[in-house]
Amino acid sequence: MTRLLGGTALGLLSAAGFALVAGTTATPAQAQEYTIPTVVKIDGIQWFNRMREGVDRYAEDTGNNSYQVGPAQADAQLQVQIIEDLIAQNVDAITVVPFSPEALEPVLARARENGIVVVAHEASNIENADWDIEAFQNVDYGAHIMDQLAACMGEEGEYAVFVGGLTSRTHNEWIDGAIARQEEAYPNMTLVGDRNETYDDQQRAYARAQELLRTYPNLRGFQGSASTDVAGIGLALEERGMEDDTCVMGTSLPSISGQYLETGAVDGIFFWDPADAGYVMQELATMVLDGEEIAEGMDLGVPGYNSVTIDGHVIYGQAWVDVTAENMDDYPF
Repeated sequence: MTRLLGGTALGLLSAAGFALVAGTTATPAQAQEYTIPTVVKIDGIQWFNRMREGVDRYAEDTGNNSYQVGPAQADAQLQVQIIEDLIAQNVDAITVVPFSPEALEPVLARARENGIVVVAHEASNIENADWDIEAFQNVDYGAHIMDQLAACMGEEGEYAVFVGGLTSRTHNEWIDGAIARQEEAYPNMTLVGDRNETYDDQQRAYARAQELLRTYPNLRGFQGSASTDVAGIGLALEERGMEDDTCVMGTSLPSISGQYLETGAVDGIFFWDPADAGYVMQELATMVLDGEEIAEGMDLGVPGYNSVTIDGHVIYGQAWVDVTAENMDDYPF
């Protein structure tokens, strides 16, 4: 089976985008130095290791005490504990990627009551944040991935969907967009089962893929959401010798899924650069602390966030990229 991603890559993480980590991003102006920790879902996985690069680069560019922390496992209550500690330290701002936005609402409310600016990412439904910054409109992104999955599957057959957490607003919005697109445009495709929850764990994704393949012997498509989903699915397919019979698309990074792109067990991955997201969260928090205007069309100084749109307190960029085996070497992270 020949699998190609339809359309053209947006290229928003081209050499110019990668220059963030190379240190060529312009230094934002600010009135004073601030302490701004970034709290991520889980520490130690490649996605958030890459985000740390952007946070660290922002510290170098500005002189802020910008740093990243996160729990050892994806657990909302562990994030709550970290944020409580940061409130006690009286930091200036907190930027956060919530595992469960709902679970963090009370502690983020306390942070704001204590005068701490809160900026979120991957949490468009969050209430207790000054701003949430998203790389793109989530429903559009999910629909885009479905278009690629449908092209790979010949627009027919059974497929399954994975999310890191059933409470993850972002992952579920991607899947909402994907399913809506399938129902609208690809009537000969059929979703099997429910949303499969993996807790951002590659082994869980692998085990769930094996279960699904046993339950649905005609299953020929997978769409993953957590960065580790497609790698776990790809491993399950390799063990069954199904690389050429099954299509796998989803959010990931070359460092996580590159080996499966090379073998064909994974057909395409999609992402926004988490380093850029870490950087723009820090920049947005600094702008709020400095009393700068947050306005439609503003330029946050990072590719994909050069002319943002605003809906309520949610800010959207245009920062996704399509990657296959053919171009993955352009994104060495």
